[in-house]
Amino acid sequence: MHALRDRASNDIDRGGPWAIRLRIPAKPEYITLGRLALTGLARLRAIGDDTMADLKLALTEAVSNSVRHAYRPTGQGHVEITYELHDDRLVVEVIDDGDGFDPDESPSFDGGELSEGGLGIAIIRSIADELVLSRGPRGRGSRLRFAKVLTA
Repeated sequence: MHALRDRASNDIDRGGPWAIRLRIPAKPEYITLGRLALTGLARLRAIGDDTMADLKLALTEAVSNSVRHAYRPTGQGHVEITYELHDDRLVVEVIDDGDGFDPDESPSFDGGELSEGGLGIAIIRSIADELVLSRGPRGRGSRLRFAKVLTA
């Protein structure tokens, strides 16, 4: 792991991103793996505790949405998580090829309150500095990409 860390630090110092891709089964018990990978990035670049907690929450919401909505009720499928660590920001992309959603559709309100799915997106939006929602890369499923600026 030490050699990997040195190489990553040099890439980051040159301004290039360090990317990690993780593909997990679309089951709730695997969401923790995504959080562990995110935590591991703090070994490559200092990320404050509050920022890391926010990033873990945003990641959990994004992956949970894919697990809960994309492959219901069977959970047969995968979620791909990509982390891009740059000098000044962390970009996280969550992709599934399940049922997907309409990224242009407004969140629904139930009894004057934001619905469960809309709440997750609202949480991510409040944490992230950038958020992009779109269809998956093959026109199926969904793609959620968010970025958080990292301060020194």
